[in-house]
Amino acid sequence: MSFIGLDIGGTTTHAVLCDDDLLVGAEASAPTPARSGAAAMLDGAARLVLRLRGQAVDTVHGVGVAAAGMLDPRSGRIVRASDSFQGWEGTPVAAGLRERVDLPVVADNDVNCFLIGEVSAGALRGVEDGVGITLGTGVGGALWSGGRILHGRDGGAGELGHLPGYGDEPCSCGRRGHLETLAAGRSLLRRYLARGGTAASAADVAAAARAGDERAVEVFTDAARALGMTIVAATRLLAADRVVVGGGVTGAWDLLAPVVHEVVAAHPPLFGPLPDIRLTALGAAAVAVGAAALARLGCGTEVPA
Repeated sequence: MSFIGLDIGGTTTHAVLCDDDLLVGAEASAPTPARSGAAAMLDGAARLVLRLRGQAVDTVHGVGVAAAGMLDPRSGRIVRASDSFQGWEGTPVAAGLRERVDLPVVADNDVNCFLIGEVSAGALRGVEDGVGITLGTGVGGALWSGGRILHGRDGGAGELGHLPGYGDEPCSCGRRGHLETLAAGRSLLRRYLARGGTAASAADVAAAARAGDERAVEVFTDAARALGMTIVAATRLLAADRVVVGGGVTGAWDLLAPVVHEVVAAHPPLFGPLPDIRLTALGAAAVAVGAAALARLGCGTEVPA
């Protein structure tokens, strides 16, 4: 029994072929035609699915899709998408892909799939309650409670990157003071440049911080404090003590972790241990493997609530 997981990102679409234990047997990727419209994106995703289906040694029972943006898992439709995508909002992702590949298809957003992957086969394997956070171009969040993802209305639960209360800088969503304005990769770069630094990426800012540049250190310290407080709030509300963090910005975890742990330790829960904060065990494949796990859970049955 096999399942295919798809991670449709703004730059790349990544697909994995997994067995029933979620071990990856084959994978494929291609650039995402994000500016060419929904049909082009679904066509590209379908080609990857069909390629991997042809490599499967047994029957492919279904496809899971992890899509960027807010997605209603019950309808498989994109509710809201960033301006990185042309014509993506409103797209019936699950139905559109199902028509192209003639397989059962279920869908969820990318950060939910990241957490599903880590709970199913990664750093939080087997936990009943946990929090997932991705630090990349933006900041994403997901909540796992009682052995399932919390979706909320229209799939909007767990949007930790858009929690307010972190200053007054403009966010990508058009509002101000969200966690994303401090902890996202583009925010780290923007804030460093505003302080007179010279860099082309968040990785450059991290290198400057490691070299002792006080402006870069300040930017990462602010991000880590905000991230720590978000972890305190999310784990307290969920009564969870496990957190997994992934995304490209975790390449600078050595700069973030000391302050994150200091903040979390300064705000212990009334009962129970401090949150156990772990880096992704599945790395760049976490979202796609989580999508395959979603297919294993949902194809032929109702999508988990």
